[in-house]
Amino acid sequence: MTKGASPVIRLDPRDNVVVARVDLVQGTPVPAEAITALQDVPLGHKLATQAIAKGAPVLKYNTVIGYAGDDILPGTWMHSHNVLMDEVQKDYRFAQDYLPAQLLPEDQRASFMGYTRDDGRIGTRNYLGVFITVNCAATVARKIADYFDDERLEDYPNVDGVVAFVHQQGCGMEATGEPMDLLHRTLAGYIRHPNIAGALVCSLGCERNNLERFFADTALEAGKALKTLRMQSLGGTKATIDEGKALIRQMLAQANAIQRAPVSAEHIRIGLQCGGSDGFSGLSANPALGRAVDLLVQHGGTAILSETPELYGIEHTLTARARNEDVARQLLDRIQWWLNYTDGRDVQMQGVVGPGNQQGGLANIIEKSLGGAKKGGSTGIEAVYKYAEAVTERGLVIMDTPGYDPVAATGQIAGGANLICFTTGRGSCFGSYPAPTIKLASNTPMFTRMAGDMDINCGPIIDGTKTLEEMGQEIFEMILAVASGQKSKSEDLGVGEEEFAPWPIGVTG
Repeated sequence: MTKGASPVIRLDPRDNVVVARVDLVQGTPVPAEAITALQDVPLGHKLATQAIAKGAPVLKYNTVIGYAGDDILPGTWMHSHNVLMDEVQKDYRFAQDYLPAQLLPEDQRASFMGYTRDDGRIGTRNYLGVFITVNCAATVARKIADYFDDERLEDYPNVDGVVAFVHQQGCGMEATGEPMDLLHRTLAGYIRHPNIAGALVCSLGCERNNLERFFADTALEAGKALKTLRMQSLGGTKATIDEGKALIRQMLAQANAIQRAPVSAEHIRIGLQCGGSDGFSGLSANPALGRAVDLLVQHGGTAILSETPELYGIEHTLTARARNEDVARQLLDRIQWWLNYTDGRDVQMQGVVGPGNQQGGLANIIEKSLGGAKKGGSTGIEAVYKYAEAVTERGLVIMDTPGYDPVAATGQIAGGANLICFTTGRGSCFGSYPAPTIKLASNTPMFTRMAGDMDINCGPIIDGTKTLEEMGQEIFEMILAVASGQKSKSEDLGVGEEEFAPWPIGVTG
């Protein structure tokens, strides 16, 4: 914290709470608010700035995050014990706040060094992927991919690696319907991903996710950059591994022939993620990423806001930003689906956030959602997509996903995200393939403690040494650098293979 800075942060003149910038001990005066802390208040937590009657709304960012559980005195620590959730009357204001993207002229847009595919799609990485239709082929896929280590790839400098994408599904599940549709969309989205130069699909041969039907349902066709294997037809594990290595060798030369070239930033699609959020996430990393999203949208690019359960409670602020009422109602339909799906279950959509979120200062899901939505910046919402659907609109869009980070990011990448930007306050070690992850720390102490995993420190916003606009510009510049090939921290660490996690919705039988 800079010398002379207030120990609290006020987010809106109309708020009746402020956020502690540092740990406040009982009795600490807060001159800017004319209050004194009545209890110890951990950094990132809230304290009341005025008397709040029992049952009256608690306001943060001039948005209701709950209701006072008791009569509150100025200076009181405000958290889950006295900020209670209740049904909030919401004005959806369909499309009334929609702001179309203010696109820069094409000759003024930023560029990056990308890979151009034959069909015009642009990649930020150049991987070969080994996929499976069913978990029975997982070991085969891993052994094929692991064979192509750094030494064996020395002669292919333009290839970023050979990655196995394995999962737990494909059999013992419904043969048709939403679960299989989700799996098909996810696998096909990765196989077609602009960061995948070639793909090998391994199957057992008798699974419910039948190889032929999978290809027919998703219009995939085998060719020089898409090969298939059936373990039962080839004679088992060893024969399939050997054949898989031979097929990957064939694709390596053609993948290596592709080189980076300058392309417009309009081809960048970012999946927006947050995990391990704290009370500073919605004040620093998330709104700073939102500023970067606004810049990207001006340059013609796309950002995908997801984690639908973590938009609950503030969805009315998003319906007001929708392009039209139809887009807004699509979002509300997905929110209602989640309310039905989670009814009676012990999940955060019923109000209580995770232990790490609570320790970090978030009282309930509404407060968490309020901060999380700020990753989407300020421009209009152009479309709402189902999980793993191909994203075709540019600008800010929403994709319906769970809040669980690996599953959510997997859906975004399947939809075409060629980068992931991931904000965290408590500290996340997430990574992803084939789209690299950039991790943004909400506070300086955590960034310092976990410097090996964090790419950007947004803590200077809390410390009072940088503005949101300055931080947003820094994030945008790193997006361009990583899209051009600069490795993120998670890439250097080799994190991402285990984070491929298609949504396991449905029954197991």
